[in-house]
Amino acid sequence: MMYYLIIALQIYCLYHAYTNRREWYWYLVIFLIPVIGCAIYLITQVFNKRDLENVQKEVVTVLNPTKRVKDLEEKLAFSDTFQSRINLADAYLDIKDFFNAILQYRAALKGSHTDYFYGNANLVEALYLDEQYDEAILVAKGIENHPDFDKSKSNLYYGQAIFQKGDVEKAAQILKKINRRYSNYPERLMLARFLKDNGKEVDAIELLEELMDEGRHHAQPNKRKYKMVFADIEKLQKELAS
Repeated sequence: MMYYLIIALQIYCLYHAYTNRREWYWYLVIFLIPVIGCAIYLITQVFNKRDLENVQKEVVTVLNPTKRVKDLEEKLAFSDTFQSRINLADAYLDIKDFFNAILQYRAALKGSHTDYFYGNANLVEALYLDEQYDEAILVAKGIENHPDFDKSKSNLYYGQAIFQKGDVEKAAQILKKINRRYSNYPERLMLARFLKDNGKEVDAIELLEELMDEGRHHAQPNKRKYKMVFADIEKLQKELAS
């Protein structure tokens, strides 16, 4: 049993190192001295940002992405509640099973829960990623006056859905609402790409310069958290400069 736990820990650490673009020597440390190496990696690279419970969940997700779905399906069968359906819908969305995610969100968002922002926001995402652009726009319009809408991912998918329907100018107006300083870095990178791809390179360059300037003022935890995002920002910036 201990052997399999060590293997699982190694897989998690290697996965974390890869997705966060850690230095090459971490791979050697994790692989060559499994127990001590993983312990050092977790203490220095993970535990300062995540608690043990989150680490355990990520290990399970890496090894068996559908386990969470199966567990939540069992919970729903035992107790059919609004929250159990939302949790299951979220799990389906995480594994990109958009059909079932949409099904569960729609089943949950009825009656007194019709206007539940979080569920509707994720429903917009699921509909957009399932290429149901008209439906994504319709749901987004129902929550666009919520105070959290402009700074949420649902606004991003709303704008992208409108773009897919051919209204470039309106899409740009909506997407620019996510351009909030010192936040929304993945979404703002997507905005920069959108601007570049739609003949607004000057605006894209300006946004990328703004992002890079913010990155220079990040504390170490945020530098680690957004390392991959800022690598892509820098790459896009160089592409536009060439």
